[in-house]
Amino acid sequence: MLSFLMFRPKVSFNMAFLGLLAATFLLVAPVMAQPKPSKPLKIVALGDSLTAGYQLANGEAYPDVLQKALVARGIQAVVANAGVSGDTTSGGLARLDFSVPDGTDAVLLELGANDMMRGVDPEIPRANLTKIILKLKERHIPVMLFGIPAWSNAGPDYAKQFNAIYPDLALVYQVPLYPFFLEGLIGNRDMMLADGIHPSAAGVREMVKLTLPHVEAFLSKLPAKP
Repeated sequence: MLSFLMFRPKVSFNMAFLGLLAATFLLVAPVMAQPKPSKPLKIVALGDSLTAGYQLANGEAYPDVLQKALVARGIQAVVANAGVSGDTTSGGLARLDFSVPDGTDAVLLELGANDMMRGVDPEIPRANLTKIILKLKERHIPVMLFGIPAWSNAGPDYAKQFNAIYPDLALVYQVPLYPFFLEGLIGNRDMMLADGIHPSAAGVREMVKLTLPHVEAFLSKLPAKP
């Protein structure tokens, strides 16, 4: 009888210890099994007033609205607004290293409209955009190109030369192209500001709606982030 009484506490202790160990494992195991959250994509929208959000309120510019749309689609991304109103391709090239910092995962390149509106020789924006693309490729930063066709009053010869820039560069350097950044907006008063050149807040939302599938396709091909 004495040996039996001495043995029971030992069994009770072992059972309690095992129960405590199992409970601890159940609490720790889910934490250990959780994957680390991936870092958001760092995207830079490099452009002019169409990117900068000319005369729009904070949060209404294309990069801001695009970021919200991407996040809503489950794509964790931060879209930096590197648009400068009035900027030409020459200006974009000059500030490229400053505007696109190290660690950038992708660039949305929208420049050339001001070159066209000022009647700059098409060979100049062609050369500048080429240099921008090559510099970014050297840094292993993927690029998506957004085009702006020449206005109708630019003249047929000028328009022919200028309009060839974007598809030519997209083909030669194998970068995705959205041919007309203002697709569906020109002539629509509800989508444009009074100047007829810049998109309104509603216009930006339409731009994001139309470009989003193309941007998503571009981002889906980026290398996976650790």
